Amino acid sequence: MFARSFRSIPLLAAALLAVAPMIHAEEGMWTFDNPPLKLLKAKYGFTPIQAWLDHLRLSSVRLNDGGSGSFVSPNGLLLTNHHVARGQLQKNSTAEHDYLANGFYAAKSEEEMKSPDLEVNVLVGMQDVTARVQGAAKGIADNAKALKAREAEISAIEKESKEKTKLRSDVVSFYQGGEYWLYQYKAYRDVRLVFAPEQQAAFFGGDPDNFTYPRYDLDMALFRVYDEDGKPLHTDNFLKWSAKGAAPGELIFISGHPGSTERQDTVAQLLMQRDVIGPALTEYLKRRIVAAQTFAAQGPEQARLVGSTIFGLQNSLKVYVGRAEALADKAIVAKKQAEEDDFRKKVAANPEWQKEYGGAWDTIAHAEEKVRPEIKGQLFRRTDSRLFTIALQIVQYVAEIKKPDSDRLPGFNDASLDRVKFQMLSPAKIPVETEKLYMTNALKLGQEKLGTNDAYVQAILQGHDVDATVNGLIDGTKLADPDFRKSLIDGGEAAVAASTDPMVVTARRVDPIQRETTRRMRDTISSVLTPAGEKLGKARFLVYGKDAYPDATFTLRLSYGTVQGYPYNGTIAPPFTTFYGLYDRAASFSNKVPFDLTPKEAAGRDKVDLSTPLDFVSTGDIIGGNSGSPVVNREGELVGLIFDGNIESLAGDFVYEGEKNRAVAVHSAGMIEGLRKLYGAGALADELEGKK
Repeated sequence: MFARSFRSIPLLAAALLAVAPMIHAEEGMWTFDNPPLKLLKAKYGFTPIQAWLDHLRLSSVRLNDGGSGSFVSPNGLLLTNHHVARGQLQKNSTAEHDYLANGFYAAKSEEEMKSPDLEVNVLVGMQDVTARVQGAAKGIADNAKALKAREAEISAIEKESKEKTKLRSDVVSFYQGGEYWLYQYKAYRDVRLVFAPEQQAAFFGGDPDNFTYPRYDLDMALFRVYDEDGKPLHTDNFLKWSAKGAAPGELIFISGHPGSTERQDTVAQLLMQRDVIGPALTEYLKRRIVAAQTFAAQGPEQARLVGSTIFGLQNSLKVYVGRAEALADKAIVAKKQAEEDDFRKKVAANPEWQKEYGGAWDTIAHAEEKVRPEIKGQLFRRTDSRLFTIALQIVQYVAEIKKPDSDRLPGFNDASLDRVKFQMLSPAKIPVETEKLYMTNALKLGQEKLGTNDAYVQAILQGHDVDATVNGLIDGTKLADPDFRKSLIDGGEAAVAASTDPMVVTARRVDPIQRETTRRMRDTISSVLTPAGEKLGKARFLVYGKDAYPDATFTLRLSYGTVQGYPYNGTIAPPFTTFYGLYDRAASFSNKVPFDLTPKEAAGRDKVDLSTPLDFVSTGDIIGGNSGSPVVNREGELVGLIFDGNIESLAGDFVYEGEKNRAVAVHSAGMIEGLRKLYGAGALADELEGKK
């Protein structure tokens, strides 16, 4: 189950190595300005025209909950995964109305359910700003000052664009700093839930089946986007529904927002991931899972409150176990070493290139060693508390907005402020019980890993017991009330400085520690990795040209492949599964959790055409963040919905292996069959198929 990209220490990956020029036919997460036209023409005899690409781009969306989606009707209907919509379902649920367990369907427009804090982004503009960003640091010898100049220029570009266009404006780095692009998004925040099946139908097989195939999941959800006037968004850019869906051997395309890959990291960076970062993150995830499961065992309401957390943590753990196994594979490490050796050899063959770029690998390796002692603090200085996160954001917000834009902390630039406030003022309920659970677990783990004398731990606990401290902070704070948060924000520094709210008081103590950490990492690590990464990016273009794709950055990408099975467990995985398989798998496990049918599935067996395809696999190249991505055919029709990768795909953070790496999707025919036969949502199916 691909969830939001989880990369806890982005500074460790700021500089990236260029890939070797050999690209497998289906490999790649390509930017829309540089689609793989040559590869498509050579293997499939198909060259998408610009109008085709533009329509697909403008029909695709990014959700700030960490996934992808697409418009599927002219009236703002948006298709994504159930597990992408899960956060909004959880926030709207209560003990009386558990939309995760029971599903949701708005048969009428007035019944559609507003999302508390969901933002949808559509990429409407792209502009190469490499010359401006790189030029800002030209001639500045001091690394820290050069980085500040780059960041100031990026802030200026984003601010200029936002003020001129009113669009969300993000400068993103590609090819390890070899290119910088301004991406402009139309943002929508009135997003209402229309349909979601039960959690069990969407995630049949639970954690045991996660990242496996064959699968039998109806992992879909439908929202409707509304315009500024409160009316359903009218759009000409939506994907027409294919009634027959994907067929074995068919060429397909995936348009989505893969979160983060490390295929271009240097070997030194990969070894740091393998030996230090990965094991620490795995331990952290396991500890959180145990704490949440222990809490869930107390009763059904407790289980409901932490269900989404356990779901996300187990998903992340499976990802990191897969990553660890990939980096423990000598063949994969040897492949990455061979790629690096080839690149270094080609640079060294040209004296001018070697003089300009040859030292970048060693620079990165030395910076990685400097990072090593910082890792514990980066990973375990945390509270996992939504309320404390808000408190710290408010403390920093009121201080940062008084500064010149270029001098602010990351995330508080003018172009980002409306998004920061949107999240800080979210009306979503924050349960006291889970706040105490998460914060207690995080602080006890911090004490264990960092020691009681750690400045961050001391700033929060002040020498007191963890349980007593957490109870005092959460029981005493008013930050659960969005109106109270707004009063602090509107009151500015004076109101925040005068506040006696215990969570705000604690955030004021933590703020200087976090700022110092950010400054130190920025000036001593990031300032070194950024120019080194740019050097490798420039060298890569000189050596290999631009016939390759950049690493994933949660920006819109185009992948392609074919619908086909693969060898596994001594047999062959089929290209698609059917409703027959769903009912057979449930029966094979005696309909016991997590292979139990929902009441609607059990009751609807005689109504469903059991031969209807339900899920399928393709060779399309995806990663976390692609969840909810539309799968389209040559005609640009929607034939499926990405929701996962198989277990073999977990090495995809570092390499693409075309024989067994598969993207798993819900079939378009299966979605229609489920809507009509299981959920009585014929009107919704008609809208998808263009019949109304």
